[in-house]
Amino acid sequence: MIIDIPTNSDFSIHNIPFGIFSTKDRSPRAGVAVGEHILDLAAVAELDVFDFNSAVLEKDTLNDFISLGKEITSKVRKDIQHWLQDDASPLAGKPELFVKQSEAQMHMPLHVGDYTDFYSSIEHATNVGKMFRDPENALLPNWKHIPVGYHGRASSIIISGQPIHRPKGQTLPKDAEKPVFGPSQRLDFELEMGFVVGKDTKLGESVSTSEAEDYIFGLVLFNDWSARDIQKWEYVPLGPFLAKNFASSISPWIVTLNALEPFRVEGPEQKPEVLPYLQFEGKRNYDVSLEVALAPEGGEAETICRSNFKYMYWNMAQQLAHHTVNGCNINIGDMMASGTISGKDENSYGSMLELAWMGTKPIKLKDGSERKFINDGDTVIMRGYAEKDGKRVGFGEVRTKVLPAK
Repeated sequence: MIIDIPTNSDFSIHNIPFGIFSTKDRSPRAGVAVGEHILDLAAVAELDVFDFNSAVLEKDTLNDFISLGKEITSKVRKDIQHWLQDDASPLAGKPELFVKQSEAQMHMPLHVGDYTDFYSSIEHATNVGKMFRDPENALLPNWKHIPVGYHGRASSIIISGQPIHRPKGQTLPKDAEKPVFGPSQRLDFELEMGFVVGKDTKLGESVSTSEAEDYIFGLVLFNDWSARDIQKWEYVPLGPFLAKNFASSISPWIVTLNALEPFRVEGPEQKPEVLPYLQFEGKRNYDVSLEVALAPEGGEAETICRSNFKYMYWNMAQQLAHHTVNGCNINIGDMMASGTISGKDENSYGSMLELAWMGTKPIKLKDGSERKFINDGDTVIMRGYAEKDGKRVGFGEVRTKVLPAK
């Protein structure tokens, strides 16, 4: 190995995720995470080792690189894996090609043109249904027939490390007859994964479940911030609006589907049988361990949730097939989020709404404080990784601090 990679690193030789970084003397450009370092792909291109127009690696988003197609992008990843393990490779003896992650600034890796959020964890949907509707009939009649989703706001998707301000809006206090305006009192995180569209379609075209993975470049961790009190007042009849579009935070490194290949697993059984266009073959879920930690201002971070991407009832192939079955066109860089990922155990619930059960079971922190929802000054940190047979492929983290309302 021509550069040291810690054995427990998310960014092992088996990963090679793509992102956009800069330093004080390097403008924003494409790189891959390798252990505690970043391999500068724009600098590697100067060695004349790539057989494509390497100018795409000097751009401040990955959209043009992704547009080259998986035949090329997958080869770049495989070449890097080989070069890192070959003492006679083009990378050997060139420390200037590498930058310490601690000395780099990460940027939004994509221009996200459109964003869709799904609602695809049966455990999460059941929990929410029990709280807000009917404990005996928690799921709405359509839930097991379609991957429910809504169109979100692409402009407010932000990178890890960028703080957010508590949102303001209308809420209806308990037993009140009229709404009031002010900062949300029920700010929440939602533990999700987001996938990146890697191939365009034209208006009128559909993508089948068998084709779907050709259209997915890779995945990121996704924190879909929510203002539960604003949401409760506004969501009837058209669904989320101001309660969701103030911010969504993503991790900076895009982990490719190729890297996740060894971690495929069966998903939950789907009953009743879905319609033909949503049927699929093979293992389409992924065993990715997820966790959420909360750090009070000036305090120690502690884990409050442990979940797993494998719990998803509706998989990514089904989500993309459903999204496009009506002819809706998709574009490179579009992002689609999984919806909150909850498991069956209380510790695996992927939101404060569930963990504290609508505020009735506050979470006790080590400093003695309690949380029903997220306080000003709190930092929420999400992490995820897959591990099997000595191979570890991780996402790093998405970290966001909550500031008071403006």
